[in-house]
Parts: sequence; structure tokens; C-alpha cells
Amino acid sequence: MLELKNIHWQIPDGEKILNGVDITIPDGKLTVVTGPNGGGKTTLAKVIAGIYEQTEGEIIFDGQDITNKNITERARIGIAYAFQQPVRFKGLTVKDLLELSAERELDEKEVCSLLGEVGLCAKEYINREADTSLSGGESKRIEIATVLARKNAKMLVFDEPEAGIDLWSFNNLISAFERLKTDQKRSLLVISHQERIMNIADYIVVIANGKVSAAGAKNDILPELLASETKKKHCPWT
Repeated sequence: MLELKNIHWQIPDGEKILNGVDITIPDGKLTVVTGPNGGGKTTLAKVIAGIYEQTEGEIIFDGQDITNKNITERARIGIAYAFQQPVRFKGLTVKDLLELSAERELDEKEVCSLLGEVGLCAKEYINREADTSLSGGESKRIEIATVLARKNAKMLVFDEPEAGIDLWSFNNLISAFERLKTDQKRSLLVISHQERIMNIADYIVVIANGKVSAAGAKNDILPELLASETKKKHCPWT
């Protein structure tokens, strides 16, 4: 379980981005964090991963206080983070990336299994360079595969995984998340505003203006969000 208690974060000029966030992310479930642009979603994901250091508050992971642990230390205890825009690596193959993430050599069967999880044909990608020749969708799915390669990862954090990918890749992304949901040993935290991703969530947290404006089971929160969006479309002055 991941617990965020009174999390604050601000940029150097003093502007507050997170202003007292309290969230509990349950084990073995898919939690989606959503909300308007600029509300603090991506900042929250980076605070959880240790990329940003909160200016106030506590973070508890599996009963352990990780508030002062850096990104490397958090990765070692089981928090894996997938960037919104995956990094490209000239000179490294897809297999190299998977092995770096797994921290060991992988045989062809293991590589095929990992790439198959994200809908990619291993024969086409195993020796391909992970550089700018990859499309946005390919790069995104390969990064997800590197997260899956980390067998010690108990909390998988995905920051807007749908960003910059085509419809085919998005469909495969949804399928990958649905498969991941069956693994009760792992928890998924996905930053997203896509209805299809929210539809497969167990829980939804809404972040707006740096605070939690709503949180609960998908069946309780999603209808309210959809009703609110419908109202905005029909009443743009509200």
C-alpha cells in the first residue's frame, strides 16, 4: 500500500503545484489519477517516484517511510516509473533495455514474453535500436515492457501512457493494463484523462488545483466525471 500524507510541492519561484494531497493507493488494484491540465497530476507521479522531492508531507510504502528516499532507493524497494515521453537510446537495442531494467541477462523466451505483453512481435524488435526510428507508440510500449521486466516492482506508475500514440497502440495499451490487473502482487497507478483507461480502473482520484477534489471506487466517481463533462459541453459558460 502507498500512502501520501499532506503532500506539498512548489516550484522555485514559490508557486504551489501540490497543496496538501492525501491519497491511499491500495495493493493489487488499478488506480487512475485524473483531473484538469495543470492540476498537479504529473507532479504527483514524479513525487511518488522520487524525481521531485516534496516540500512537505510523508510518503509511506508497504509500511516503510520513504519520504526522504531518492529515485534510486525507491526503485530498489519496488516503485517503477514510466515517463510520459519515453527516453530514446541510440546504440542500445530493445533487448539491452529490457536486460538493464531486469538487472540480468534475459533469454529469447523471456524477451518474447515481455514484448508480447505489450503487443509487440519480438522478432521485429529484439535487436532493434531504441532510438528515434521508433514511433511514439512503439517507444511507449517498449518502455512499459521495461517496467514489466523489473520483477521486484510492486508499484507501477505510468504518466499519461496514452500521450503521442496512435489508436492501434492505444488499444494494445488498454489490453496490457487489463492483463496487468490480474497480477495481485502489483499495484498500478496511471495518470490519465482517457475515459477508456478510467473504465478499467478499480479506483479514481481527481486532482484539481493541487488538491484531491474526489476519490473513490470507479463506479462512484466516473459517472460524476462524465456528467460534469457533459454539462460543460452543453453549458460552456458554466
